[in-house]
Amino acid sequence: MAVSQIYTKFKQPKPKKRSGGDGHWGWAVLILAVLVGAWWRWVRVEPAPANKPAPSASQEARLPAFNPAATNPPLPVTVVTNRSRPVLGGNVSPTNRAGLGTATNRMAGLVATNRVPIMEPVIDPSVFPRAPRDTFEVQVALARAGISSGSFDGVIGSQTRAAIRAFQLREGMVETGSADAETKARLQLAAPPLTSYVVSSNDLARLQPLSTTWLGKSQQSALDYETILELVAEKGHAHPLFIKRLNSNVDWTNVVAGTELRIPNVSYPPPRAKAAFLVIHLAGKTLQAFDANTNLLAHFPCSIAARVEKRPVGELHVAVVAPNPNYTFDPEVFPESPEAQKLGRKLILPPGPNNPVGVAWIGLDRPGYGMHGTPAPEQVGRTESHGCFRLANWNAEYLLKLVTVGTPVRVVE
Repeated sequence: MAVSQIYTKFKQPKPKKRSGGDGHWGWAVLILAVLVGAWWRWVRVEPAPANKPAPSASQEARLPAFNPAATNPPLPVTVVTNRSRPVLGGNVSPTNRAGLGTATNRMAGLVATNRVPIMEPVIDPSVFPRAPRDTFEVQVALARAGISSGSFDGVIGSQTRAAIRAFQLREGMVETGSADAETKARLQLAAPPLTSYVVSSNDLARLQPLSTTWLGKSQQSALDYETILELVAEKGHAHPLFIKRLNSNVDWTNVVAGTELRIPNVSYPPPRAKAAFLVIHLAGKTLQAFDANTNLLAHFPCSIAARVEKRPVGELHVAVVAPNPNYTFDPEVFPESPEAQKLGRKLILPPGPNNPVGVAWIGLDRPGYGMHGTPAPEQVGRTESHGCFRLANWNAEYLLKLVTVGTPVRVVE
């Protein structure tokens, strides 16, 4: 055998060239790992996405407000669209956890509760009786009880505080002069505090300018109202500026018949009894009427004499009662008036709400002294008189129903 043949027979075969099979196994392992990772992520509870859309306006309106007095701190709110109201994540009962994940989402140590925000009761202002809501309504409720705070103005002043104290005294309460919750609860409004008033042709017919001189006033047919504003203010026991605020759209320079106005709805109660005595407090500038058992019948603000020596301290008595009186002008009573000094004689002024003593005169048994009305009710208790006790016209009219000739009047400091 030739050498070449022998070599060929026993020559080792050359290794076959790799075709890349081992590389396929590597890729298979990598793909398998990715699939296992995806499967693992799929079977786990996925957290809420970071870009979750914000709740709608209707949902936000249902969110309970944060209560700083709550025992637990505020919890994140999870809005569940298939519920009638949102629930607080981590603070819900087991029966209300559908869609919120497992119990691991709950904050440790918290008791599962469903808290409903406490809402303030809504009072329907159209339902009566009810308690007054503000100062004006307190003033109206007091007046309906026979306790006047002066001209209604919706402001807490000295006269309103004095009226509240009078009511509290009558009710056996602590006299604070403040319209607290208990006082308002007892001051029940049985009817709306405002009413409509329609201006009539008769209202317009009675208006007349008021002369600026004593002589001119004495020559008028009556000392009646000058304006519709003045007329309706007295009908409503109110300050003219308050009537203007209630009727801001009215042109008061051109009020015609048929004009509808809003005014306080007020009237005094029928007198339960005649007054056994009256008490006038000079320091407080108030006049009060009591029955025989010392029960308060009425309370009014009043003006007193500017000069101390003109203030008659002690016990007086009613000597005369005159509704809608005329007025005798005596120049000696008005030394500050140049016109009075020039006249040198007395004048008789006709009746009317703009008469110097208003619509009522209750004379006392001291000459020249009495209790009466006034042409300017809104100034009662804020200005002083020449010596008499001045009341708002509507209060003077009511006082007429309470007194008789001989009723004692006690004037105290």
